[in-house]
Amino acid sequence: MRLFAALLPPDDVAGALAREVAALRELPGADGLRWTGRPGWHFTLAFYGEVGEELVPELRDRLERAAGRTPAFPLALRGGGQFGRGKALWTGADGDLSALRLLAVRAEAAGRRSGIEMGEHRRYQAHLTVARSRSTVDVRPYVAALGDFGSRTWTADELTLVRSNLPKSGVPGEQPRYEAVGRWALGAAG
Repeated sequence: MRLFAALLPPDDVAGALAREVAALRELPGADGLRWTGRPGWHFTLAFYGEVGEELVPELRDRLERAAGRTPAFPLALRGGGQFGRGKALWTGADGDLSALRLLAVRAEAAGRRSGIEMGEHRRYQAHLTVARSRSTVDVRPYVAALGDFGSRTWTADELTLVRSNLPKSGVPGEQPRYEAVGRWALGAAG
């Protein structure tokens, strides 16, 4: 199964982002981007890719320990940016970013220690993807529009293991389906 560890924004924060994305989609050229849907909005902490069923119990145990050792922390959506010369448009994070990075490091370590081939380690860049493109797109107007965006601050208090079910229909624009397969409270270790 295709898995990743994530933090999910609360419903009202996702609603604020949905309103911002609706405004972005009115900008010229917006139809050249593939906009992610609200069910897909998350901060990926560690991407595991295809994971054999035999590795999942160990991964779950290690993620539970990682969550328990990490206290809950304040987090908000803030601003915007891009990766890959416009191939990904995102909103960023504000709040206790050192705690967010620590949780990402622990989630990645949980995967490695579970026997999952994680590939090259990269410094964690907190982002929530709102649109993608297969080719280079000038997303500067969208990044500028996101510049003033900010959500309310919430307490990030749960680590989620998510299964990504990729589209199989071949219908253009179809989004992956996401399913939470594990949830652990942050700071539960006391």
